[in-house]
Amino acid sequence: MASEGKNMASGAEAMVRMLQAHDVKHIFGLCGDTSLPFYDAMYNLDHGITHFLTRDERHGAYMADAYARVTGKVGVTEGPSGGGATYILPGLAEANESSVPVLGITTDVSVSSLGKYPLTELDQGALMKPVTKWNGVIDTAERLPTMVRNAFRAMTTGRPGAGHLALPFDVQKHDVPEEDIWGQSEFGQYPAWPSGPNPRDVEAALDKILAAKSPVIVVGGGVIIASGEAALQQFAERLDIVVATTVSGQGSLADTHPNCLGVVGSNGGVPATRAVVDEADLVIFISCRAGSVTTERWRSPPLGTPIVHIDSDPEVISAIYETEVSIVSDARLALEALNLALDMSGSAPKGFGGAARVAKAKKIKFTEFDLLAVSDASPIKPERLIAELDRVLPDDAVVVADPGTPCPYVSGFKPWRQPGRHFISNRAHGALGYSLSAAMGAQVGRPGSKVISMMGDGSFGFSCGEFETATRYNLPITFIVISNSVYGWIKAGQKTGFGERYYNVDFNVTDHAAVAAAFGIKSWRVENPADLNRVLKEAIAHDGPTLIDVISQPLQDANAPVSEWVA
Repeated sequence: MASEGKNMASGAEAMVRMLQAHDVKHIFGLCGDTSLPFYDAMYNLDHGITHFLTRDERHGAYMADAYARVTGKVGVTEGPSGGGATYILPGLAEANESSVPVLGITTDVSVSSLGKYPLTELDQGALMKPVTKWNGVIDTAERLPTMVRNAFRAMTTGRPGAGHLALPFDVQKHDVPEEDIWGQSEFGQYPAWPSGPNPRDVEAALDKILAAKSPVIVVGGGVIIASGEAALQQFAERLDIVVATTVSGQGSLADTHPNCLGVVGSNGGVPATRAVVDEADLVIFISCRAGSVTTERWRSPPLGTPIVHIDSDPEVISAIYETEVSIVSDARLALEALNLALDMSGSAPKGFGGAARVAKAKKIKFTEFDLLAVSDASPIKPERLIAELDRVLPDDAVVVADPGTPCPYVSGFKPWRQPGRHFISNRAHGALGYSLSAAMGAQVGRPGSKVISMMGDGSFGFSCGEFETATRYNLPITFIVISNSVYGWIKAGQKTGFGERYYNVDFNVTDHAAVAAAFGIKSWRVENPADLNRVLKEAIAHDGPTLIDVISQPLQDANAPVSEWVA
């Protein structure tokens, strides 16, 4: 019952205004029966939020994910009950494991109808709990403001992560007191309330680093999340220390910086860069979980290598490697503290010769790549595509790459000349079909930058319905399909690990340019590598969405920087 004398809003109106109070400017989602009150509130209220209608709930979540990565704001996606909720789940799982705050709002059947077999009834709380940092079902309207505030606070503090709120149909119609509708605007950004390091841990870590002879830093995604790029560059330059990155950490230091070794690990790393990590007498993990890809299944660095580990999540530290010194801290604050400790040491820091070791490893790495990058062979070699793309892209571009052929080639060989978030790939779970929609979220979040979506033709089949969304909003994204009619990653694994026993990995050729053109996208099909440069320039200059179908060498026959395929 409404309280006498209080101004009231409906639950749906309260939800919209709570999002507004947390500085939400964009929502990505899909309509449904259980969402009708929420959509009516979006229609009626003056809220300053732009809603992007998608063709699939899964892709709405991927859009929100990439939007959050390029803006530093919470990404918001919404969808209806039942099947819609199940479709949103993959995007929340990817965001949560990637430390990206994405709030999924799924409307639900009425609380009063639970247990009466209403259409689309589903235990949304149980469904979303394993894949989110914060999860709740708003079973009464009075609880709505508090639960929304709790979700935003949890998503943006500590290690960022995904959140989920289920909003039942009848709760959307019930009353919420106006005085309860407010939010902490700082929780719309992340990381909110970053925590700094213990000074004793900083001193111990610096002593350990300065006592080493050939230390290597391995950086994960947390430096970019924390806006710690400048602090990392200062530390690396002062000590002339090697900085390697994970795929998610690419951009923590510009790839062209003399101390940047580039991506290491089984996806994007090569033997020459792996050797630098293996030869280190100390490895400093910064915001890096030291998972299977980064460490080549925990072989690089070898177990027993002395470790200093910096992470905002204490559960990550010492999970794999025995750690000699740990710093539980936001990455930027930890690096700033290390730089301050160097200032206060009163002595000139010694140099470790990192730039020289980086130059030697990169020369080996790019010698073989450069030979393939000028190949006129058809089908087109991936190296040629990456080289031509690098020639035409502006330095502030954003490339979103699906797993398969795009990810290892872009992460391994596309040099980023500016620090920051310029490369996005869904490395947590590696689901196909991410790039097409995620690129749209990146374009909405960074409208002044050129955004490129790179996918294999397998991923194209997962996601091509969203081309209609790209044309409806006239998003000037260039989509590149690496076309070879095969699930190449799996076929490459069958080639190297299963005696070339190929089973059920090939599919029919699709004219991707014709499909995209049917959605209203200006498209090209490129078979001759000599045409790549011209077509890329035309596509990038076009003021609407474009697609280039590149007829490419199959991945199982290519020289991909993936260690498990190297004999």
